[in-house]
Amino acid sequence: MTRRSLSKRVAIVVAAALAAVGTFAAGVGVAGSDPAPKASKKQIAGLFNTWNKTLQTGDPEKVADLYADDAVLLPTVSNEVRTDRAGIVDYFQHFLENKPVGKKIRTIVNVLDDNSAIDTGVYQFTLTDHTTGKKSVVKARYTYEYEKRDGKWLIVNHHSSKMPEG
Repeated sequence: MTRRSLSKRVAIVVAAALAAVGTFAAGVGVAGSDPAPKASKKQIAGLFNTWNKTLQTGDPEKVADLYADDAVLLPTVSNEVRTDRAGIVDYFQHFLENKPVGKKIRTIVNVLDDNSAIDTGVYQFTLTDHTTGKKSVVKARYTYEYEKRDGKWLIVNHHSSKMPEG
């Protein structure tokens, strides 16, 4: 597993913050020995579809498999920051009880280099209360930071927060 330098992580997080407030941020790729082409914005945006379909399995372990071992999750419906696999699994055990179905409303993708990208925007989840069956919709802002590790795109940072207006 490749470890990023602290300065590169800070640069990626700063780029995510700028994108999240609607500011244009341009990432400069770092030349590497891997001749693989840079990922497309469409490919990165599509990673959400994989994540959303994995939610439909109801299996928190499968959802956690989409996150890097050192990922950070700032979840929508919990005040607890999750910084390891056990915490991410724990969050999704509870979140999946409400049978979430996500839908992107707006997405902005920045492909930073061959191995890192950010997808940020607005999405909504239809949730079904597991005791009453009542459906509700939660609209939230999101940021996914992805890194390609061992040839697989993984979530290394995921922030989701309810829209301020409700």
